[in-house]
Formats: sequence, structure tokens, C-alpha cells
Amino acid sequence: MSYEQSLEHAKDLDRKDPLSSFRSHFHVPTQANGEEHIYLCGNSLGLQPVRTKEYIQQELDAWAAHGVEGHVTGKTPWLPYHEFLTEQMAKIVGAKPIETVVMNTLTVNLHLLMVSFYRPTATRYKILIEGDAFPSDRYAVDSQARFHGHDPQDAIITWNNPDGVLPDYDALERILNEEGNSIALVMIGAVNYYTGQLFDLKRIADLAHNHGAMVGFDCAHAAGNVPLQLHDSGADFACWCTYKYLNSGPGSLSGAFVHERHATTDLPRFEGWWGHNKDTRFKMRDDFDPIPGAEAWQLSNPPILSMAAIRASLDVFAEAGFENLVTKSKKLTAYLEGLLSQMDSDNVRIITPTDPEQRGCQLSIAVAGGNRGLFDKITAAGVIADWREPDVIRIAPVPLYNSYEDCWKFVDVLKNCLAS
Repeated sequence: MSYEQSLEHAKDLDRKDPLSSFRSHFHVPTQANGEEHIYLCGNSLGLQPVRTKEYIQQELDAWAAHGVEGHVTGKTPWLPYHEFLTEQMAKIVGAKPIETVVMNTLTVNLHLLMVSFYRPTATRYKILIEGDAFPSDRYAVDSQARFHGHDPQDAIITWNNPDGVLPDYDALERILNEEGNSIALVMIGAVNYYTGQLFDLKRIADLAHNHGAMVGFDCAHAAGNVPLQLHDSGADFACWCTYKYLNSGPGSLSGAFVHERHATTDLPRFEGWWGHNKDTRFKMRDDFDPIPGAEAWQLSNPPILSMAAIRASLDVFAEAGFENLVTKSKKLTAYLEGLLSQMDSDNVRIITPTDPEQRGCQLSIAVAGGNRGLFDKITAAGVIADWREPDVIRIAPVPLYNSYEDCWKFVDVLKNCLAS
């Protein structure tokens, strides 16, 4: 497909975009000369919604005015505050409210959920992950294997495609056919952080369950980016951060999903008082009585200021409509891909799948020779993107705040930097 390469055409597409006004709902970083950066790094840290300061200030004011009584008084009392996030978060990840909770941070939740869903035996003790998993995921599964007395060199199996960058399902099926009886857990990143490949979660879950394994997904690069349908996937658990596409601020809280079929099962778990029956929580003398559903995995009472930032972002999502954002994302990413594919250069190539159903808005560009100098040049020219070793520039045209003009300007900068 040929793409019109003029700046005026990009601006015309923005004028026709029904979601273009949402850019004004975010703070876009500016350069020293006062011009906005070309910000294509929402897959690493989302921009700050304008309303975030108001939402956090509301809770600071409540703290100042009410002290401890803020837990039960004011516009948004703190005692049930995490519940204000549940319904909207569940919609974004395709889950039921009983399956969804916001708590802790991402790798903490991975560990808490593996306590329940990685239950190795003498013969079924292995964990299957994708070959180029995010390092924190690899550290987490390695340490879980060691904690249970297994050598990660033996216990961790990687899903690789020997013929290319992107793993395929034939390779996954071969692994499960060969080693399925020894695999206790399949734990995959829903969208691979490096390539931007979106996996078919239901297909993976069905394959793994057919071989008797539990299934979990790290959705850090997927939540708020792609339609996940976690409930329909049949996964046992999932978790995700909220500071990338969900725009909740650096290091903010994580979301967690536990399928409703586990809502009342007597699973082993690490317990804390915020997962205890709300009716008797403050009696302080009862044995642990888990709340049905994902809330039972909570430990401590939640950090309200961080949750206020999440609530601010979720309200923007609700106004835009997640289905509308997905539609724009596909158009915007295809436009950027088209401009890149028409470049006459052997120095860069897109390694993200070309099929829109196998990706979100991230495009990963491999740089010939692992030349980071190109990344440094585009950074100096006003682009905020992301470099990942050994040779990839990751860019993400986020539909909530990125524009067609952003995409055009990025490709123009890239062309100029390559030419120089």
C-alpha cells in the first residue's frame, strides 16, 4: 500500500480523527526551544493526564481536612478506593470485576500469583516462557524454580522460533507435545516487549491446559494497548503494570487477574489482611477468610495517591472508549508502518508482525549493526523513543495522545538522520 508522504496529508488525517482532541488531555514534554517532543515512548511510560494533579490533590486535601477519617468520608473514601478502579480496569482487559484487582507492583504480583499457580511436583515442575521474555519475568520464574529446589537450567523451557525472530505456534505445540507432562506452568508475555508481537492468548491457554499446565500472562505491554479478553482466554492468572499505556505515573501499581473458576477454590496463597472478608476485617481476631475472587490476593491496604493517578487515567479511557482507541491504534500504526516501509534504506527494518491482529501500537525497528548512534541522533532531533539492546528502537504511536503528524515528523527525522 502506498502512503501519501506530505506533512499536510498527516495534518488532514488529524483533522478528520474523532479522537484527536484527547491529545489536549495530556502533558506533552517540550524541548528547550519550546517545541513539543515527538513522544513515541508510551510503551515505556505513558504521558501524564492533565487531570491527574486534580485527582491526587483531592486526596491530599482530604488527608489534610479529615486525617484518618478520610478512610470513610469525603467524595472518594479510602477504605473502598481500589473498588473505584475495578469495573473500568476489568473492561480494558476483558475480564469480570470479580476477576480483577489493582494492587502491588507487577513482579510482586507475578510472584504472589505463582505461589498459587506454580505448584511443582517431582515430575511436573517446569515453566515454559518465551525465549526473549522481559528480564524481570525471567528473573521471577528462575527464582521461583530455585525456591522450590529446582535448577533453572533444567526447569525453565524457552519458546523460540529457530527460523526467525518471532516464535510461532507450531514450535510451541512441539514443545508441549514433547515435554507437556513435565510442564507445571506456561507463563508468557501477552505482547513481547522487544518485538511488539501480540500472542494469541486463548490458543496458548488451550494448548497448555490440554497438557495439564497452568497458564499465566504478563500483560505489561498489552493492557491499555490491545483487546485482551482475559476471561475468554481461559488463562488462570495475569498481571500488568499501569504506567505504560495506562498512564498512571512512574512505578505505579499493577493490575491482577484471577479467572473466576478459582474465585472460591482453596488455593494456597500468601495472605494479608486486605484480602480478608470485608465484613470481619476490622474485628482483628478471625482466621483468614478470603474474599471471593481476585481481591483475596491483596495483602496491605492500598496506596491512595497512586490509585488516584490510575483513576484519572481510567476516566480518560472511559470517555474515549477503548474500542474507539483500538480502531485508531490500528489506523495510526498502519500509517506509521507505511511511511517506514517506503523509506529507501537498508539500515532499518521493522521486526514487529505486519498483521495488525498480531500487534498493538508498538513497532520495533532493528538497526543494522546495532548502531546506537542512530538512536542518539533522533533523540537529539527531538524524538523520545526507546532503545533496547542489542539493536532495536521501539516506537509506539499511542492513540490517546499521538497524532498522524507525530508519525510523519518521526519518519522525517529518521530519514534526515540516516542521510547524515
